[in-house]
Amino acid sequence: MSLIKVKSRGTDNVTGGGRRNLLINGAFNIAQRGTSSTTANFTTVDRWRLNWGGGGTLTQAQHTLSSSDTPYTLGLRKSYHATVTSASNAGGTWSQFEQHIEAQNIAQSGWDYTSSSSKLTFSFWVKSSLAGTFYTQYRTVDGTVYYYNKSFTLVANTWKKITHTIPGNSNLTINDDNGHGFTVIVAPDYGTTYTGHAQAVADAWYVRTQNSGYFPNFAQDWSNTANATFEITATQLEVGDSATDFEHRSFDMEMEDCERYFQTYSDQLWQGTNEHATNYSLYLDGKFRKKMRATPTATIVGTVNIGRPQVGVTQRPNAIGGLSKEGFYNCSWPSSGTYGGSLGTHGDAYYRMVVGAGPTNRIDFSAEF
Repeated sequence: MSLIKVKSRGTDNVTGGGRRNLLINGAFNIAQRGTSSTTANFTTVDRWRLNWGGGGTLTQAQHTLSSSDTPYTLGLRKSYHATVTSASNAGGTWSQFEQHIEAQNIAQSGWDYTSSSSKLTFSFWVKSSLAGTFYTQYRTVDGTVYYYNKSFTLVANTWKKITHTIPGNSNLTINDDNGHGFTVIVAPDYGTTYTGHAQAVADAWYVRTQNSGYFPNFAQDWSNTANATFEITATQLEVGDSATDFEHRSFDMEMEDCERYFQTYSDQLWQGTNEHATNYSLYLDGKFRKKMRATPTATIVGTVNIGRPQVGVTQRPNAIGGLSKEGFYNCSWPSSGTYGGSLGTHGDAYYRMVVGAGPTNRIDFSAEF
């Protein structure tokens, strides 16, 4: 009788199958908002944000890898890239790549986060134009906030794979809900305003009470190095005490996961009804492609028009209403002005809300945290 080998979770390379990686868009293939920005927060790659402050400016980008990049040989084609566009030696400078993870995704992952013998492993490829010692950080959010730091060293302009394993702790709290429960951070730089306090240890969970308690001191000053770059790819967070091969997923599968948190619409129209001429709004059947994590906020970018075949209409919506996780049912515009006013003397008329070509014109829906 032949025996069938059963593959254990987290020991074999999964491609397009299950979901071993607790991070979404770990290969940075999805960038619905754009591919480059000089603004912090969510402005390029999905689910990730590059935040900075305290002086100087950065450019964040979805970067295309080439055959000369080591991760390229492993099937990676994109990275998340930061460039110092205006250097600053201020002690309050800081910068970090970060992803916020839903609490229930950690709570139900199989990680016994209250046990020191149960582990999470974070692995990623990284390259910096400046040599030195940098840090990853892991934070819980529910209950008392706990921090865990780990260091890594880089040679200038050389790709390196980093693997960090962190244990659970009996003091950690992670709720079983759709809120923000866990944060993964890769930090190119933190200035001395936020570093160096004795509580900012590495390789142990701690509660931060001091402003200078975020990290140990950084030996190098990446933020004060003009045109310095820092990029990451193949980011993977998984249950267990070792890193497995990066979990490559199809573009469609990754997009579907990303759209739980952010969706954008261009080149599209919705049929609607103007219930009354002086309502300055339309009722619409605005169903989302995918149910979102929470009721999103809506942002109109560029031009969105109200239209009707063979009828001259100049109104432009400036608000989307009736929002839920499933979609929206209303748009509205000003009661007066060039792009406002009444649609006519009769109600119960059919019109369309029309979004033109993107990414210049679009409606964004964000349920990020």
